[in-house]
Amino acid sequence: MLLVEDDDGDALLVQEQFEDESAVVELLRARSLDEAKGMLDVDCVLLDLGLPDASGIDALERLAVPGTAPAIVVLTGMADADVGLRAVAAGAQDYLVKGEVSLGLLFRTVRYAIQRRQADAQERALFRAQVRSRETQRLERALLPSPLVGDGALEVLVGYRAGRDGLLGGDFYDVVERPDGSVAAIVGDVAGHGPDEAALGATLRAAWRTAVLAGLDSQRVLAVVEQILAAERGRPEVFTTLVMVVVHPDRTAMDLYLCGHPAPLHVGRTTRVLPADCRGRALGIPVPGGWQPERVELGTSWRVVLYTDGVLEATVDGGEERLGEEGFVAVIDEALAIDPSGTALPGRRAARLDRGPDLDEDGERLDGHAGVTLVDRILEAVRSRHGGDLVDDTALVVLGWSGSEA
Repeated sequence: MLLVEDDDGDALLVQEQFEDESAVVELLRARSLDEAKGMLDVDCVLLDLGLPDASGIDALERLAVPGTAPAIVVLTGMADADVGLRAVAAGAQDYLVKGEVSLGLLFRTVRYAIQRRQADAQERALFRAQVRSRETQRLERALLPSPLVGDGALEVLVGYRAGRDGLLGGDFYDVVERPDGSVAAIVGDVAGHGPDEAALGATLRAAWRTAVLAGLDSQRVLAVVEQILAAERGRPEVFTTLVMVVVHPDRTAMDLYLCGHPAPLHVGRTTRVLPADCRGRALGIPVPGGWQPERVELGTSWRVVLYTDGVLEATVDGGEERLGEEGFVAVIDEALAIDPSGTALPGRRAARLDRGPDLDEDGERLDGHAGVTLVDRILEAVRSRHGGDLVDDTALVVLGWSGSEA
């Protein structure tokens, strides 16, 4: 505790009051305001308002810096109620008048002042965290793209869940329809976590969309994205894995490009992993080799799921076991067992889904989109299986086509 008092007699009285209470207090003393400013690493300050270099409320205002000063209790000979109110308004936790402080009152006042100061600090920290969270959500909504697809018969669902502290990470996605009617989609993952990786992921996503809209062929698109990666990454060891698919205009087949990334899943009565015979290297890895497409026949009715490895890294029921590819397939099958109304479909086992942070208490999405999509159900099922928010970022894209709608 710091006593700011220039009168030796008053300082001695304060010391004796603490000793009479058998209070364990380390009492420091400053005789002026300037001296006190260098001694504020304390829990509480007892401040006289009549000092050689400051007096009245001015002394308090010069010491009570918002957010940094310790608890301050004014202990003065000025028995003025108006001054007391002004002192509290200026940042003091309490106002005591010398000569009116009974035995025990001083110590209790100091203890309560410290508790109130700590409560104020916690409230400010909570408010700052809430403001930061709202700002982060607005930033993420601005950075996450809207699919650029005009074909209303093609099912296009996207989703993103941030890991760690809820901040946007290095995962990214996009879906764009080309002038010839083909549809290109990408899901990528920048190695690492943090704001640098998030910024790089957004840059690569924008570069990919620009290259696709410019009409470059798929292999050239990937080369351009890698060129941007090499120019923008902060460290030479940073790399990016991604999967890109190009759905043909007739919607019965697609070209699959794997760049060090997990293969997509073909969803049907039996969910299966798409072939990965033409797997290529991750972008930014300085080894020979490019990326060759693998033609995948889809048929007249299909669904394909592209994802980042955040879903595979999710643990099961809070243990050390990872969900993995097999567990993720099971999650998708369970999510498919629930129709948009939340009813289990015949012949499938329904998963239990807890309401997540992206859904309100009625099961509606908080981002303004009506209803709960398959992507919402998949991500929430993974989160439920994990037992809370995922550790790693996760991006998900679902493309689907039904021949009856073509």
